[in-house]
Amino acid sequence: MATDGQDPASTIALHLAPELAEVAQDLSPADIELLPPREPVRPESDAARLLRRFGEGTEATGRAVGRVGGLLGRRIRKVTGAGGAHESGLSYLIELHAVNSAGDLLITLALAQSVFFGVQPGQARGKVALYLVITMVPFVLLAPVIGPLLDRFGHGRRIAMALTMAGRLVLALIMARTVNSDANLALYPAAFGCLAASKAYGVTRSAVIPRLLPPGTTLVKANSRTSMAGIVATFVFAPIGALLVHLGASYCLAGAALVFAFGAYLSIRLPASVDSAEGEQKAQLKKKDRNMDPRLSETMPNLRLRSVGPAVVLALRANAAFRCFSGFLTIFMAFLVRYHPLDGYKDLVAIGMIATAAAVGNAVGTSLGAVLKARAPEGVISAVLALTTASVLACAFYYNLVTVLTVAAVSAMSASLAKLSLDALLQRDTLERVRTSAFARSETLLQLSWVVGGGVGIAMSFPDNGNGTLAFVLAAVSLLAVCLVTLKALADLRFVAPNPAQSFGV
Repeated sequence: MATDGQDPASTIALHLAPELAEVAQDLSPADIELLPPREPVRPESDAARLLRRFGEGTEATGRAVGRVGGLLGRRIRKVTGAGGAHESGLSYLIELHAVNSAGDLLITLALAQSVFFGVQPGQARGKVALYLVITMVPFVLLAPVIGPLLDRFGHGRRIAMALTMAGRLVLALIMARTVNSDANLALYPAAFGCLAASKAYGVTRSAVIPRLLPPGTTLVKANSRTSMAGIVATFVFAPIGALLVHLGASYCLAGAALVFAFGAYLSIRLPASVDSAEGEQKAQLKKKDRNMDPRLSETMPNLRLRSVGPAVVLALRANAAFRCFSGFLTIFMAFLVRYHPLDGYKDLVAIGMIATAAAVGNAVGTSLGAVLKARAPEGVISAVLALTTASVLACAFYYNLVTVLTVAAVSAMSASLAKLSLDALLQRDTLERVRTSAFARSETLLQLSWVVGGGVGIAMSFPDNGNGTLAFVLAAVSLLAVCLVTLKALADLRFVAPNPAQSFGV
């Protein structure tokens, strides 16, 4: 029986489903009895309570991470977009280069773990030699084609950069599947693809930078900011890469694939101005070049580089020497510290210290380049050549931890300063219409020089090489020869205009 003073329909409605209880007041008791009853409420189990709390915690964590990520993203964009870089689009390239550096670092760590550190030094030398043959020999044949190819397809630079990222994404996934297998020959062609794509990205980036300069910003400053972003990204991702390598090389390669996927997205977001080739002409890099602008031929008949000043030849020669020595030092020291440990340190620890010294030297060189602001670039190149030669000679006769770290830091700093000096000379002594092409072709030459140096490094790395005295002496003599040639060229430049073509208004 219903409670006194209470409507019987209301009492029955309490046992109905919530969506039906609202209309129960308008129905008769007979009609209400025909409606489905409310399902009994079951008590929440411990497992359900745990899952609910886990879901709520995950949601709260996601919101917190999103807020932190948004704040970090705004800070990054504020830094990269300073000085008009956001309006010109240079900030997008700076962010893209940071992502590219992070991806290349993860690829390098994974290959070093699987090809080099995972086996004995004797086996590692054979694997690295095989890696160099399969990857670098084809690249030697491919490198001279990259610059002219970009000249021909100047309207698709964004697509070209996106393809270099997407290609490395696919190749990283292929390597992740084969790196731990016994029959891992597919690893080496995939590694070649990654190397070629990375070098092609570097050449394309050099061609893009002149198109994204903010008003009042020099190429030296723009390149300094871009390089510094890559250095910072390397430092940030180094511990992440170390953790992934500890889990396994395949995890590191999978992480690299994710990074390159984001890089492909950033490539497409570059401003449309980078695809514009309006007013551009091909830089004449040979004494007799087909399709030469006849005005350039008339104004510069006796110079090797037809459309750039003679000081650029000096800078290119010096930078090629630095890149060659960098490739040599990278490969040679990796083996030398395994054959002859540095002051008792384990090889992995020693290589980590050398890499850190090189990264610090690179950062110092980039910072100094921004401070010098392209003052006397020819003199800077001569000075850093002499400084690097002296440090290599000291390491040849006094092989210890201090001298090795000094060589790594000094050579990285010198290479960075020399590259920024080259940028300054390209801006000063190169016709604007061929500047983009000159950047792309000069970067191709420098990438090829690193490959040649790496080949020399593997050829000189054998167990009976002592403490590397012979190799370091030969390297020092080579650098000294380049230094002397550079000084002679500097003396000759006193009697030559910076760029005769510009004086003719070409």
